[in-house]
Amino acid sequence: MSSTSQPLVSVLTPVYNCGNYLAECIESVLAQTYQNWEYCIVNNCSTDRTLEIAQTYAQKDQRIRVHNNSEFVSSGQNSNIAFRKMSPNSTYCKVVFADDWLFPECITKMVELAEAHPTVAIVGAYGLVGDRVSWDGLPYASTVISGRDISKWTLLGRSYVFGNPTSLLLRSDLIRASESFFDESNNHRDSEACLQILRNWDFGFVHQVLTYNRLRDGSERSFSQRYNTYLPNNIDRLLKFGPAILSQEELSAQLKYYLAKYYDYLAVSALMLREKEFWAFHRKKMESMGHPLSLPRLATAVCSKVLDYLFNPKRTVENLLKKIRHRD
Repeated sequence: MSSTSQPLVSVLTPVYNCGNYLAECIESVLAQTYQNWEYCIVNNCSTDRTLEIAQTYAQKDQRIRVHNNSEFVSSGQNSNIAFRKMSPNSTYCKVVFADDWLFPECITKMVELAEAHPTVAIVGAYGLVGDRVSWDGLPYASTVISGRDISKWTLLGRSYVFGNPTSLLLRSDLIRASESFFDESNNHRDSEACLQILRNWDFGFVHQVLTYNRLRDGSERSFSQRYNTYLPNNIDRLLKFGPAILSQEELSAQLKYYLAKYYDYLAVSALMLREKEFWAFHRKKMESMGHPLSLPRLATAVCSKVLDYLFNPKRTVENLLKKIRHRD
């Protein structure tokens, strides 16, 4: 596609205190082989040099705009503010978090796939997360997958290819159809939005590493890893979307599997004497899903884990060493 025929892409960066990384993020947008884009950076009352850096780039390139929130809001709210700043003329939306960046062909490759397949609403790709390639699992020949199929695979835990907002391209009209595209109360609002859209649309995938996702302390991603919000999220989205996609047998079996995995994790956390904030988070999350924390079941899981540690000392030490090496 020539630049004159390229559909407009709204690139969005909701940001809070990412002055150390924002310039690299913006430079990656400027380096795109795709040219017909507008870029809106939504600053959430940062206290570092974030606003100054964003405004410096906006003064140099008229395609870049900066919105500065009048008051601090949650990350979910800030994302929705960013979505509302999209141009009404944009065909596609590309989020890139301020501590991430895009490889030069990212927007070009994603738009080409979406333009070639009008039934595709979301386009994903491999992403480099730290030093590891993530979001694989699809056969190489699979570039377009029915929304129902990819949703079923996701709910059954066979593969997770949605990545995060940085790794996806979405059709702008679907975002504009809702005043608040993201559920601001959900830590994993992006995957929920994907499953919602894919009820009626297909999913596209580019078999190429197109994004870089930074691992750093203080980010929402680091909170999810520290509290392992992924486990309750598996149950949450299974209960929300499973009844329309899975058979009753599949739904029951998967719920049983996820709950067992969750209690196994909580048992380990109990033995590690996790802090009260950890338990408050998980109690609240389980209650919201209609599966309140069962102390008898947790106690049973703890006893089972202790017996496993005692009667399998070699495996226990090996797993401990793996965790230490992974942390280091």
